[in-house]
Amino acid sequence: MPVIECDVDAAREKLVEAGAEVSAGNSDHEEWRATYGDANAVAYEDKVVVQGANPQDIEALLRDAGGHAYLYFDGASRGNPGPASVGWVVVTSDGIAAEGSGTIGRATNNQAEYEALIRVLRAARDYGFDTVEVKGDSQLIVKQVTGAWNTNDPELRERRVTVRELLTEFDDWELSHVPREINERADKLANEALDDA
Repeated sequence: MPVIECDVDAAREKLVEAGAEVSAGNSDHEEWRATYGDANAVAYEDKVVVQGANPQDIEALLRDAGGHAYLYFDGASRGNPGPASVGWVVVTSDGIAAEGSGTIGRATNNQAEYEALIRVLRAARDYGFDTVEVKGDSQLIVKQVTGAWNTNDPELRERRVTVRELLTEFDDWELSHVPREINERADKLANEALDDA
């Protein structure tokens, strides 16, 4: 449950501009309450407490933009194709800024890997990071996105285009292949999503 120390009046304005539903607080201590995406926020005197299925929906709007982040992504498929899921993590020098996971229906492992990459890039973009270092344990995805390998599969080619478009939204980016041990948190999130499905 993220706690954001901020000017709560300015935070309210940002949320209203983004289209959030803002209402009065439920007690004398609450300044206001807001709902945006899959997140809810409660404002107190000098902080906003964010809850919900995807707290990053609100947190991304209220945190100071900019800076550098490390992005980790992983996709999983049982059956290839079969039930598939994604896991992703955004890390800064302060620790984990955001993470997410979920099932994505039936897909191949490579399709799931691309979907995880797309989701982590969107999260980093929404948080307003300027530069990102992206790390994944799929050599195929890394080589295709960086242009070292061709992408013959039409579905993967379409996803690669989406990834390349998202990467242009950062001032600078780097994409590299890492061993599974380095990508452990994203891998765990993807597998837990399948286990819980």
